[in-house]
Amino acid sequence: MFYEGSEKKTELIVDCKQLNLLTDIDTCVWKDLVNACNAKILSSIENKHCRAYLLSESSLFIWKDRLLIITCGITQLVNSAIFFFEKYGINVVEHFIYQRKNEYFSHAQSSNFGQDAKRLQNYLSGKAFRFGNLDSHHNYLFQLNNNVKSIPTAKTYELTTYQISDRASAVLTNPKLTASDVRKFLQLKRLIPGFTLDDFVFEPFGYSLNAIKDKWYFTIHVTPQRGSSYISFESNINLLALVPIILEVLAPNAFDLLTFNETNFDMFTAKYIDNRYTCQSNVTKHIKHSYQVNFAHYILPQSQATSPIELALDEDFFTL
Repeated sequence: MFYEGSEKKTELIVDCKQLNLLTDIDTCVWKDLVNACNAKILSSIENKHCRAYLLSESSLFIWKDRLLIITCGITQLVNSAIFFFEKYGINVVEHFIYQRKNEYFSHAQSSNFGQDAKRLQNYLSGKAFRFGNLDSHHNYLFQLNNNVKSIPTAKTYELTTYQISDRASAVLTNPKLTASDVRKFLQLKRLIPGFTLDDFVFEPFGYSLNAIKDKWYFTIHVTPQRGSSYISFESNINLLALVPIILEVLAPNAFDLLTFNETNFDMFTAKYIDNRYTCQSNVTKHIKHSYQVNFAHYILPQSQATSPIELALDEDFFTL
């Protein structure tokens, strides 16, 4: 059985003096926004900083000034962005990014990135970018073109793993798998101690998790099937420092790193990436809003052993 794990993502920042996303918008509106892309809300958790909705396809996070929605499968995330523009207008929007990963099964999608970008251009002026090689793993990004500057400390991190080990796939496709089993296997107590968790095991396969702690968020989405395995992690804590644990658990044959505003990207990757992995693509680009975007794609040469990677974790991941 195949499922499209590759994700689409929208990040949107508003002028919260005009619109506070946490207090001015009812849950029913968020349900409608999620429904617009053919997903639905399963559950939610919240604290005074953030509300996190677990979706039938990935996640929606809400802060007072921003939203982040990630979807997979054959969802049409661009519809949710347009829903927001049509309901609240463009004038409240200070920053907007629409991001789309290349898919395993692109023929099953109802649109491609270029078509999505053209629809977004009907509402706002933007510019498109590609990070990574066209014939390999890559990300497309469409960004609002205005003069609002980003906050340098507003950092986000994405880690996507592919072709996880047979052992990891066997564990994560066990028909008796529980959420507790996945938490233990992924070593979440080591990865995100003290976070409030909300997770769900899908049938026949798949797992999603949202986690929040104060202003920090962390989300995981698991498509574990052999042949199309795809497991993604995203957070505003430094995922680069958590890479050793994740590689130890999943032993993937390849993975991507994508960061926004992490100026020490090369230092962290040199420190934390096991030298058995070879970097095939490494791109740094400064885009609008003074964002620095880093993208790197790593592979494990077939001649290398795939035994667990034993590396230590330190405290860099809570440096914002």
